[in-house]
Amino acid sequence: RRKKIEALIEEFSIEFEDICIIDPKEVAQEKKRHEFGDLFWEKRKRKGLTQFEARKLMRERNYFGSMMVETGEADALISGISRNYRSTIKPALEVIGKEDGVNKVVGMYIMRTKKGTLFLADTTINLNPTAEEIAEMSVMIAKTVKQFRIKPRLALLSFSNFGSTRTNASAKMSKAAEIIRKEHPNLVVDGEIQADFALDAEKTERIFPFSPLAEESANALNFPNLESGNLAYKLLQEVAEVDSIGPVLVGMKKSVHILQLGCTVREIINMVTLSVVDAQIKK
Repeated sequence: RRKKIEALIEEFSIEFEDICIIDPKEVAQEKKRHEFGDLFWEKRKRKGLTQFEARKLMRERNYFGSMMVETGEADALISGISRNYRSTIKPALEVIGKEDGVNKVVGMYIMRTKKGTLFLADTTINLNPTAEEIAEMSVMIAKTVKQFRIKPRLALLSFSNFGSTRTNASAKMSKAAEIIRKEHPNLVVDGEIQADFALDAEKTERIFPFSPLAEESANALNFPNLESGNLAYKLLQEVAEVDSIGPVLVGMKKSVHILQLGCTVREIINMVTLSVVDAQIKK
């Protein structure tokens, strides 16, 4: 809302040059709403959306903002601080969509811990991915880790180590590791493996010296399902009080990232910084 933003600028004596404030609900934006709505309708007209509904949706910030990114009027979209995750990601997926060749978008958290920077996935989107999907998502995460000039070391987590307890869930992680090793032999990956072994190379070397993670601990942790990933990152945030950035969307065609409810100003700044880098890489 323009009045609220202008009041905050005045209250904190913030100096801006040529700042552009856009409120999608303003009368001045009606022409743009119709333009964006018609473009969106072309995308979704065979998926149950009417032109009237498409134009009406452009009054919502997440749809309007996504269309700004899609049409090149903005380079990145940051949202989610006051909405639930689903209502924020849905417009981005419908308007912008996934990168070519990507089947699943991944929600990833970047955690700065005493053991170094950790990349956790999937923490926000995919409920119970298959072995093939976990393999694909792991490769996407590895690609993202490389963009931070960090060599990815992937651990596919489970409650068991290398077949110690054979269940569908543990077998899934083992199969995913086999797929990655076969299709991407240059990636450092192992699983299924318990989290404590994945994060402690010395411990792994003593008991599982055959594992590539015995040489150096994992920095990218991939979970067997959404429940375990979501619980893990929330526990780390609350108990360890680690610095975090996320959830970062990996696999989107353009730079879109969603904040968590109740995040701090520092977390917003971190996410904005990451989104700028992401937008530059995608261009």
